[in-house]
Parts: sequence; C-alpha cells; structure tokens
Amino acid sequence: MATIASKPVLTETVWEAEGAALWVKRAVLVVLGIAALVICAKIKVPVWPSPVAISLGTFAVLTIGAAYGPRLGLVTMLGWMLVGALGFDVFQNSSAEKYGLTYMMGATGGYLVGYVLATLALGFAARRGWDRSVGGMAAALLVGNALIYVPGLLWLGYLVAGGLFDPAKYASVWDQTLTWGLTPFLIGDAIKLGLAALLVPGLWKLVGKARV
Repeated sequence: MATIASKPVLTETVWEAEGAALWVKRAVLVVLGIAALVICAKIKVPVWPSPVAISLGTFAVLTIGAAYGPRLGLVTMLGWMLVGALGFDVFQNSSAEKYGLTYMMGATGGYLVGYVLATLALGFAARRGWDRSVGGMAAALLVGNALIYVPGLLWLGYLVAGGLFDPAKYASVWDQTLTWGLTPFLIGDAIKLGLAALLVPGLWKLVGKARV
C-alpha cells in the first residue's frame, strides 16, 4: 500500500542533531515553545476596527504546530497546559485570582481542546509540505482555526445554556454564544492567520538560501 512521503518540518532543518543531542534539542524546543505560548498569550494589541484587543496566543499555537510537527508540537502544547493546570498564570485571561483547573474548565476550556486539535492539524499539514507555500499554509491555518472554534463554541454554548443565557439581550443561546465567543475575534483572527501564512513560508525561504 502506497504511503505519502513525510517531509521534515522547519525545526528539523536547523540545529541538526543525533542521539543524546537530539533529545537535548527537543527539550530546549519544548521549553522555548512553552515560553513563547505564555508570552504571546499575554500580549494584547488593540487593532481598529476589531471590538476586542488581539491576543497573539492563537498565532503562537498555529505557528508552533507548523514549525514543530505533530508530535513535538503536541508535547509542547500539553506541557504548556500542564503548567497552567498546576496554577501558574500562563493563559490569556488567567490571573492570580483565576488560574489552574478551575480556569481551564471555564469558558476557555473548549478553546484549549481546540488548541490541541489545531496543533496536530498544522503539524500533519507541515509533514505534507503545506507550510512551504503561502497558499498551502493559509489553507492549513483555516482548518486549524476552525478546529479551535468548534470545541470552543460547543463548550461555551453548554455553559451559556447552563445558566448564563440572558433572554433580555440575546435571541437564543447560540446567538449569545456566537456574540461572546466568535464574532468579536474574526478580524483579529484574519490578521493573525495572514501573518502566520507569510511567516512560516518566509522562514523556509531563508533556510533554503542559507543552505545554498
């Protein structure tokens, strides 16, 4: 049975290593990835006409998924969530008062599940070489972003239906869910996906030139 050739991801083309050095490289990448996720989750940039400030958290998730591949990306994502579950302030809206598993099981819970799915999707897309062109990367990013929103909105809708629905302001549970969890972020997502679609293929070009 024929199989599709698996291509190297971006991080495998730099700092080439074997044996024990390879494990050191992977450990360093995981630590750097977790640090990048923490920093980007806390960066919020107001962009007109978006009604909410843009967080770079999603940008980091999708970019790491593509650059690391599915396995290392998944380990990095789970490591970040483990740090958050232990009570550290590493998520976009976590704080000294809102942290740990209680925060993760709140309105953000479904989106965190979506981050895992998106990381895997971008990693597998990178293994197929989608990240080497702007068009391929854009397509992978759209799939990844959809995978973030599906569990995110389903979980948020469940919480809204469980007691947060305000019939005086919203026509239905899903009207309130979409108003809270989707429509305010579409402009910011379009900007972040556009940047990621340019960044990763651009890095591939730089790697190619460095090897010539």
